This record gives sequence, C-alpha cells and structure tokens, in this order.
Amino acid sequence: MCDCHDHDPKKLSRREALRGGLMASAAGAAAVAGAGAVQAQAKENPYADPAQPALPPSDMKLDLSRAALVVTDPQIDFLHPEGVTWGVIGASVEEHGTVENIETLFKAAKAHDITTAVSPHYYYPTDHGWKFEGALEKLMHKIGMFDRKGPLIIDGFENSGADWMPQYKKYIEDGRTIVTSPHKVYGNDTNDLSLQLRKNGVDQVILAGMSANLCTESHLRELLEDGFEVAVVKDATAAAMLPEGDGYLAALTNFRYMANAVWTTEEAVAQLKKAAG
Repeated sequence: MCDCHDHDPKKLSRREALRGGLMASAAGAAAVAGAGAVQAQAKENPYADPAQPALPPSDMKLDLSRAALVVTDPQIDFLHPEGVTWGVIGASVEEHGTVENIETLFKAAKAHDITTAVSPHYYYPTDHGWKFEGALEKLMHKIGMFDRKGPLIIDGFENSGADWMPQYKKYIEDGRTIVTSPHKVYGNDTNDLSLQLRKNGVDQVILAGMSANLCTESHLRELLEDGFEVAVVKDATAAAMLPEGDGYLAALTNFRYMANAVWTTEEAVAQLKKAAG
C-alpha cells in the first residue's frame, strides 16, 4: 500500500500548477465571455467558434513541398440528393456548402500542384457476410451504401452511390490523384493512405470530405497517430443529424481539441497561396 502522505512536493506542485493554469484559462475565458453570452451563442449558432477560446491557437504553416490534400468519401451516397444518406445528411451538406467547398479545395490543390489523395469507401459482396457490425455499419449495409459488385470489376459503378460526385471526376481522374484502397469501417488504418503519403514525401495534410464524425474524424485520428500534421477544413465536411445526436457538432468539438489547425475553405486556400509565396 502506498503512503498517501508520502508525496514528492516538486511533482505535486507542478501537477497542481499545470491543472491550475488550465482551469484558470478556461475559467477566465468563460468569465470574459460571460456564461449567458456563451449559452446564447451556442443557441444561436452551435457551430460558431468560441468567443474566448481556452485552447492555444494553431501555429501550423504549410510547406507545399510536403503537403497534401486528402478527401475522404467524395461519393454520391454522401453528397448527392439521390444518395442513400441524403435524408439525414443533406441539410448539413447544404448548410456548410460542402459540395462546393470540396471542389474549391480540389481546384486549389491542383493549382498549387500539391499531392492530392482520395480515400474512398467501398463495400463488396463479401463484406455483407460480416459476423458483427456497429450501428452505422449495420445501417450502411442495409441500405446498400457504397456497394460495388466486386473488388476487381467496375460493372455498374458509374453513377452509382459508390461513384465520385460528377463535378469531382476531372480532378480525381486526371492521372495524378492518388486513389487509395478502400477503407472499410471509418479510418485509414485499413487502407494504404499513410503509405501513399509517406512515399510522396508528405507529412502535412489538409483534410476534408465525408462524413465529419465518422470517416473524416477517424482519418484525422489515425493520421495524427502516424505522425502527420493535420489541418481539418470544417466547412468541407458535413454529418448526419439524428435523434442520437448531431454528428457535425460532435466532430467539430473533436477537431478543435485534436487537429493542428481547423480552417474554413477560404482560410485553407489563403494558406496555400501564402505558402506559394
């Protein structure tokens, strides 16, 4: 048993100082903004940046020689009114201008000649034989989301829910964009994205795509664990709104906590221009 009175005073004081500093920062921010003002802001626009953030600001600066744009699931089933998820995700896509913002990022990446990669989501017939699934996996398989007829054929692929959004095809199919092997649940730990980026000398990622609290956030987490510096473009993603919760708000909170930077599309384009000199 430990002697609860036998503490190292140096360690204790440092721990208390760190904890006290963080709490003071958060409390100070809340005091400046005012609890009522914070609640009113959240009610008026739950996605608005905090008036007085407690976390340190981003200091991420792009180096185009080692930067890449990564877009998760830029596919019809997520982003098109005829996609199978539109009923629960369409309002979020339209609110954030997601379709247009993703295209703006593609254009900017191509204009600045940086590595561009797409991490798609595909399901093959054998994937429907899985013995257990999470809630969203069950739903995706039930509605035939991202279904393809097989891994080695593209019969029926064009204009299906698994296909790219039509306006993105000229960027993705230009012979220079990396199309990774598919991820199967949410994150890129099941595909070759990190390998492809490393082989292209990339260690900075501008991350966008679908959907915010699922594949996009999971890619963020895995890329961070793999040692990449990641900026998430918050209005180039969207998420489902269900009785279980607002997926976009959940993701936005975690983006702020974890990403090296959280930018708007306009800010991302400005950062690319600035880095280009």
